[in-house]
Amino acid sequence: MKKVLTIAGSDSSGGAGIQADIKTMTMHGVYAMSAITALTAQNTNGVRSIYPVTPDFLKEQIDMVFEDIRPDAVKIGMVSSPELAEVIAERLVFYKAENIVTDPVAVATSGLELSTSEAYEIIKEKLFPISMVITPNIPEAELISGKKIKNSNDIMKVSKYIAEKYNCHVLCKGGHSKESAKDFLYIKNKSMIWFDGRKVNNNNTHGTGCTLSSSIASNLAKGYTLEESVRLAKEYITSCLGAMLDIGHGNGPLNHMKGLEK
Repeated sequence: MKKVLTIAGSDSSGGAGIQADIKTMTMHGVYAMSAITALTAQNTNGVRSIYPVTPDFLKEQIDMVFEDIRPDAVKIGMVSSPELAEVIAERLVFYKAENIVTDPVAVATSGLELSTSEAYEIIKEKLFPISMVITPNIPEAELISGKKIKNSNDIMKVSKYIAEKYNCHVLCKGGHSKESAKDFLYIKNKSMIWFDGRKVNNNNTHGTGCTLSSSIASNLAKGYTLEESVRLAKEYITSCLGAMLDIGHGNGPLNHMKGLEK
């Protein structure tokens, strides 16, 4: 069985963060492990508070995983402080971690900042270059590049700019577009690929970014190419959204267990 480590925050309502990651990884038939960067008190209406772990404790978690069960892939999600970002980068380089997928989450759906500007700078400078692929949505790609995205041509230009600046492949997610769910993958020095996606009329999208990046990491761990991993992840998340799960009073989660219903 392939193994995947998620380094991310905990979502008390179970829709995003490590809870979404573990559900996704389990549905992909890989063994899920976690190193928690922060506890959050949140639900479908938003995030109420964040309690980061100490850098030393995050290091201990990562060390204990790699010393015993080496991951075949690593997914990185919420990193709330520069000190935590530094620890993650240092330990993953130390262990020569492979198939790193970074979801550069900056702001929660509710609008709460999940990473400080100082943390985001370390994420860009130290985590992006060791990642195989990063998975920003359009607002995140704008934040990373400092450039506005208004159309498909802008997505292509900004993705190329980010990939060349930080020496990583870039999947720019188009879910914020009202017209379609097309994503753009820029494989550095190799190819540019558009992934068409059916726009699911479902307002319950809590945890979609976590789910997509975890699915990609799981597929990479199983030996799929990056292009195949993204395509399969798109199919999975479309299916989960299409299940039309409706839980909570706000922006609810998707159904990670689609297909397990009796």
